Amino acid sequence: MKKSALWLSLSLLASCAPMQSVQTQAQWVPLDPQNLLVIDTTKGRMIVEMRPDLAPNAVQRIKLLAREGVYNGLQFHRVIDLFVVQTGNPNNKDGGTSTYPNLEAEFSVRLPDKTPWRQVTQTSDGNAGFLGTMPILTVSAKETQRRNVPNFQAWGAYCPGVAGMGRGEDVNSANSEIFFMRGASSFRLGLQYTAWGNAVIGREVITTVAAGEPPANPDVMQRVQVAADLPEGQRPNVEMMDTQSPAFAQLIAKVKREKGADFSICDVQVPTRLK
Repeated sequence: MKKSALWLSLSLLASCAPMQSVQTQAQWVPLDPQNLLVIDTTKGRMIVEMRPDLAPNAVQRIKLLAREGVYNGLQFHRVIDLFVVQTGNPNNKDGGTSTYPNLEAEFSVRLPDKTPWRQVTQTSDGNAGFLGTMPILTVSAKETQRRNVPNFQAWGAYCPGVAGMGRGEDVNSANSEIFFMRGASSFRLGLQYTAWGNAVIGREVITTVAAGEPPANPDVMQRVQVAADLPEGQRPNVEMMDTQSPAFAQLIAKVKREKGADFSICDVQVPTRLK
């Protein structure tokens, strides 16, 4: 799969003069440090927005393992170009688990109708948008009405940068392994693996860690921490562009014009910055 030329990041926006005014006029929203995972690697720092509203058990497990130091020193043991970057197995290869029991699948969730998400596309059978910075897919409003249920079904879209839980053949076998998308794979992975977060800072780590199954010289997660656990002076303060703001609407409109009928939710990245 080819990399999207419209993979929107702040560095990309900064190189485009017309978009600089959009950034200047944009409204910015702080991300909760309780749900930010700080991963220091041999390729630099990556910060991931965790979404407990999509995968509460997965996020709880990741926080637990991070706080116990289980992830420190683990390799990116399986890295496939334009697909996935896998890590988080204590034995540094597929099949390793923590000492905790496996997790049940959290492939989709029912979100309250008043959930503050940003819808970007709407079709007869499904919608797409953002929950925070996380790209999501949902059933259509018409289908929700047909089912006569109060909440709508949503799940993470496996766009570049999205994080998921690895597992074995058993759908309820996720444990400690995590992976990050190096390309887009919504059709292969969507509703098959638990999506729990999205890389918001240091996305280049995902694209530059050494590839291989396993890599000849694997890169390593040197230290993994929850941002809220860091001392105040060391804690990263991350902000996202308000997806309900006119500036973000302009961003979406620009990408839709350029992509035309080929537009998908993976063509957009919610801009973020370190305050």
